[in-house]
Amino acid sequence: MNEEKTSWPRTAVVGAGAVGCYFGGMLARAGAPVVLIGRAGLADAVRENGLFLDTLTFQERVNVESSTEISAAQSAELVLFCVKTLDTETAARQLAPYLRAGANVVSLQNGVNNVERIRAAAGIDALPAAVYVAAAMARPGRVKHSGRGDLVIGPGSERTERVAAVFERAGVGCRISDNIAGELWTKLVWNCAGNAISALARVNYGQIAASEEARPLLEAVVGETLAVARANGVYMQMLDNPKAAIDGALVLLAKQMGPATSSTAQDLARGKRTEIDALNGYVARLGAQLGVATPVNYTLFSLVKLAEMNLTPSKS
Repeated sequence: MNEEKTSWPRTAVVGAGAVGCYFGGMLARAGAPVVLIGRAGLADAVRENGLFLDTLTFQERVNVESSTEISAAQSAELVLFCVKTLDTETAARQLAPYLRAGANVVSLQNGVNNVERIRAAAGIDALPAAVYVAAAMARPGRVKHSGRGDLVIGPGSERTERVAAVFERAGVGCRISDNIAGELWTKLVWNCAGNAISALARVNYGQIAASEEARPLLEAVVGETLAVARANGVYMQMLDNPKAAIDGALVLLAKQMGPATSSTAQDLARGKRTEIDALNGYVARLGAQLGVATPVNYTLFSLVKLAEMNLTPSKS
């Protein structure tokens, strides 16, 4: 038993919010030594009471370390890079001096270009991951999980195989794809379709999926995003039959993530800036560069940016 425990890689979660705490917590529950690096409220709560995972299949308190200092990542063999896209460059530069030689950094972030931004900012060769999980911080140190909880990483290599094996051993589905750009864009399509609508209308994913009025809006957002992806040379399976992809995704959305609200909705509710620049805003900007019209994505982006103007800065 001791030999099995020591075989786990020491893992650091940089930017320990809902996503980082869920995946870091799953690794810790399985036996991996994990340190969560985040805000003082989280670090204090975890230090005092551990991390509580309230999931669809179990409720359990797990023991993890916690810190507010990026230097806590210096001995990690696996780093889950989970900061908001707004902070990608800053966090990468802060991490670089403490990154152990040979450590694997995995970007568990929204958007499609974080790995390139991490490399440009700090020279770190991170692995990209498409993340599928509905999770929220009910309060500091307590994760509420309400749907899925799996990853797609790539491309296939010895590195990705090692990382995928760690997650799979912890009970986290982790598929390897040689078309990781297509996987990231597939996730972006659904982020663009659901995040802003959930935030602006103050509804959950299930309500969006059940709304006949929302269907034309979803189709427009998806159509624009696919057109930008095609113009950018990205291939996704849904490009072959967008209507079937939308039909299938709405069913899955209602069943797997129905009660959850988007991360964009959660950010606005907590008075925080959102990642909309890396979602609908990214599609609108890239569309303009490629000559692809994206009026619906731009409208959703603009409305969320307007909503951010009246935010009360979070003290958490």
